[in-house]
Amino acid sequence: MSNPPSRPSEVSRRSMMRGLGLAAVAVPGAGVLASCATASPTPEAAPSSAAASSGATSPENPFGVKADAPLEVVIFKGGLGDAYATDIHQPLYKKKYPQATIKHVPTQQIAQTLTPRFASGDVPDMIANSGSDLMDNGALHQEGQLTELTQLFDAPSIDDPNKKVRETLVPGTVESGLIDGKPFVMNYVFTAFGLWYDAALFEKEGWAPPKDFTEFKALCEKIKAKGITPFAYAGKNAAYYAYWMICISAAKIGGNQVLVDLDNLTETSWTNDSVKQAAAAWAEIGKTYMDKSFEGLIHTEVQTRQNQGKVAFYPSGSWLENEQKKQTPDTFKYAICPTPSVTAADKMPYEAIRAAAGEGNIIPSKGKNVPGGLEYLRIMLSKEGARGFTEKSGNITVVKGAAAGLALSPGNTSVAAAQDAAGENIVTFSSFEGWYKELETELRKQTNALMFGRITADQFCAAMQKKATAVKNDSSITKQTRSL
Repeated sequence: MSNPPSRPSEVSRRSMMRGLGLAAVAVPGAGVLASCATASPTPEAAPSSAAASSGATSPENPFGVKADAPLEVVIFKGGLGDAYATDIHQPLYKKKYPQATIKHVPTQQIAQTLTPRFASGDVPDMIANSGSDLMDNGALHQEGQLTELTQLFDAPSIDDPNKKVRETLVPGTVESGLIDGKPFVMNYVFTAFGLWYDAALFEKEGWAPPKDFTEFKALCEKIKAKGITPFAYAGKNAAYYAYWMICISAAKIGGNQVLVDLDNLTETSWTNDSVKQAAAAWAEIGKTYMDKSFEGLIHTEVQTRQNQGKVAFYPSGSWLENEQKKQTPDTFKYAICPTPSVTAADKMPYEAIRAAAGEGNIIPSKGKNVPGGLEYLRIMLSKEGARGFTEKSGNITVVKGAAAGLALSPGNTSVAAAQDAAGENIVTFSSFEGWYKELETELRKQTNALMFGRITADQFCAAMQKKATAVKNDSSITKQTRSL
């Protein structure tokens, strides 16, 4: 039975933490992603504290930011760093509102840092909610903790007031942050996902990225003969890097509807042939060409081994190059290639690549300066804000044309070429990862078991289908749906 609905103000601290998909942990630095959300309450509008920080609205100030209202910004300081916030976005905000003080909080532990604050009602005004310790956006919404962003996307853009903000963004950006059909997350980085390798090493050895799994296995044999680990990911904290490859391959085999079915928790979503074939193909790569010790490593350890020439292929997104810039020797040249085709009958071609808006940003509904948080996002979505982000982080944003004329790194140049080659053949983003943290946690566990040879593809699919069905039948978890 589900718990009776309760308004956020009536939720206890323990129930709030559970509702956010979080659990307190005794070990410092341990992950705090945990159980499902409580039954759906009636979401509240922004509280009076936010209203107290509001001023008069105008075309230049569409949200009614009060000029001297303080602003607190929490930034996940991971692969993107946080210089884009301290050196670009916050100075732009300060330029517009010189009387405002800005508190900048960088952290790699978003959930651990903010869980007690959400429980007490003392929340920041803007959060870059990312990393392995991110908060569950679906549960936050369910507890009435998120501000709807329709007003942001419908506001005049800073660069051209005759255009709405949404008109300045690459297609799919707004849709990528929908919860219950409405935008609550502003995904900022245009990210490509695939297999990363050292183009300089491949050129030296005469190797070419494999276009199908037959070529992939043949190349892995050559790489292995050179004393290099052909493929690796970090099982300790980044199993999702591997399950992304499985999901991408499944979509390429059966089309993007496969991922839609996973998101919608359909009865055979995990046990259909496309997912089984993808899981079996990747399981063979993991079992045959990956050292079992990698299950105990974290992502930066594996990534550094690749920079040292000890790992050939590494699954990741286009933040990788910037994240590793301090460990990358001058001789190393990052490049991305799509996941190889699994069968000759794949519905999507080899060139198809997963590309999506990522790195979610949210505005807490109970923040003291909700208008300021919204304006901060609008500044981020200006060309100046987006261009500065690319210069500081090395990553391209969702703002159309913002990176034009910039000298891109080898990795981003490779991403641009891959996107051009893919054309309309884009693998969509799997939404279940953000919607159902209980399911995602199980997927990390089962992915490691599959990739390190403890279970078969059939067992993997059966275990995931069992968990998906359990989540679907749990009335305390708010369900989301999407379509192509």
